[in-house]
Amino acid sequence: MSVIIWHNPRCSKSRQTLALLQERGLAPQVRRYLDDPPSEAELRDALARLGQPALALTRTKEARFRELGLSRDIDEDTLIAALAANPVLIERPLVLHGARAALGRPPEAVLSIL
Repeated sequence: MSVIIWHNPRCSKSRQTLALLQERGLAPQVRRYLDDPPSEAELRDALARLGQPALALTRTKEARFRELGLSRDIDEDTLIAALAANPVLIERPLVLHGARAALGRPPEAVLSIL
């Protein structure tokens, strides 16, 4: 079963999570989500695997969040559309493995789904 990481190489937590996976002998598929943004369908699938609402995958302190007029009480469909259109708002790193997903904050959190 493959492991996928939505990765931003400029993010220290993302780099640490990728290194942690590699140290465990895994060769995850690396998706640089800023260059290859997930679609709304992919985001919905990731959220289902994560078992969390879209807000859990959203960087609410990002300037773009405020620029778009988003708020923490926005509806799921609008927020998912905003994430798909503005991947800078997606929390990272996200690791997907089988039917499960985990955010690498802290990096060790992803070990629970392997």
